[in-house]
Amino acid sequence: MTLLDTDTLPSTDHVSVVLRSVRHRSPGESVFHQAVEEVLAALGPVLDRHPEYVEARILERLCEPERQVMFRVPWVDDTGQVQVNRGYRVEFNSALGPFKGGLRFHPTVDLGVIRFLGFEQIFKNALTGQGIGAGKGGSDFDPAGRSDAEIMRFCQSFVTELYRHLGEHTDVPAGDIGVGVRELGYMFGQYKRIVNRFEAGVLTGKGVGWAGSHARTEATGYGAVYFLREMLATRGGTLEGRRAVVSGSGNVAIYAIEKAHALGATVIACSDSGGFVVDDAGIDVDLLKDVKDVKEVRRARLSAYAAERRSATYVTTGSVFDLPCDVALPCATQNELGEQHATALIRNGVQAVSEGANMPCTPGAVALFRDAGVLFGPGKAANAGGVATSALEMQQNAARTSWTWAETESRLENIMRDIHDHTRATAATYTDDADNYVAGAAIGGFIRVADAMLAQGVV
Repeated sequence: MTLLDTDTLPSTDHVSVVLRSVRHRSPGESVFHQAVEEVLAALGPVLDRHPEYVEARILERLCEPERQVMFRVPWVDDTGQVQVNRGYRVEFNSALGPFKGGLRFHPTVDLGVIRFLGFEQIFKNALTGQGIGAGKGGSDFDPAGRSDAEIMRFCQSFVTELYRHLGEHTDVPAGDIGVGVRELGYMFGQYKRIVNRFEAGVLTGKGVGWAGSHARTEATGYGAVYFLREMLATRGGTLEGRRAVVSGSGNVAIYAIEKAHALGATVIACSDSGGFVVDDAGIDVDLLKDVKDVKEVRRARLSAYAAERRSATYVTTGSVFDLPCDVALPCATQNELGEQHATALIRNGVQAVSEGANMPCTPGAVALFRDAGVLFGPGKAANAGGVATSALEMQQNAARTSWTWAETESRLENIMRDIHDHTRATAATYTDDADNYVAGAAIGGFIRVADAMLAQGVV
């Protein structure tokens, strides 16, 4: 039986019924099905202890977004040609607070991808304990190779439709793949122009000079490493002297590398869509940041890093996960680490894996890690640092104040420690296995949302 093959489950099983319904009502959305299955597969012990969740149809309501918006985004490129993209915003759940989640600009974006990301966001946001609901959005627009003027025109058109659904007490987007400070700046400027208000809390991930928060850019990568550190500590270990590999070379990967180095690890490799860099001396983060700037402007490869660094080699075959390492941080995209990669990591002695991206490990890979006793931090817990710091930005905006870097990072570190401890304690309570972070994260986030939904009635 595969993870998504619910036809072989008993027809009376509540989870089975919900999964069948999800597959029937959202055909073809395989990554959304995968995300739902991962969570619901962990909830059996909770439903046994709390039949009120079944009676109130909490699962059915969780799997159906409160609102979905899909819209046309017309814009004019630098040659004067009209281009048309499709925009999305899925507002999944507001039981704990305003909808909160990033915007992704990438040609692979479709409704299924946005629904998967939005569903994951429900539990991730709940685990932060910060009173934020869950949403996700984006477009199939590809910012790669586009000029600043084209990016601006697209962002302005995108927000001209989306703005009517946003608000600091309603829905607060942030960045994601393809959406950084530049794109958020253009969107915020257009929103401000339309509504005639400097409503700082309507977007997070803003520039520090215009109501943004220190440490927001670094938060997801830093948080994944903090979570990794906490997992290792449960077995008396630290990151000191560990060899690490990181997939990706965007913000999450760069700042995961930076924080891993700061905590004593040596990150020997990172990747991009063309291959990966191996640097036994340890990835030079400052040089990597320079290369990232080049990539965004000229679409260069990480080979530019290797050309500047004598100790580095750029490899175009195989995977970064084939390298011997003690810890791994997949920080690129969903389902990038499969069973073959997991097998190689286990064979080469990996001791812990912390997901910096959203669902980068396939279900088969996760099962292999769990069976081998590898500590595994699922994305909904391990990469919650980004949205946690977005919520900190919202707090600062509401008070019209700004915290120092040290204060903000300290809060992030404490939040990640709390998420780890809550996840581990929940796993121990419901599965008798404190190392089962997959179940602990799903159950811990679910209970917080489910209890709020019960309290608020059938809405």
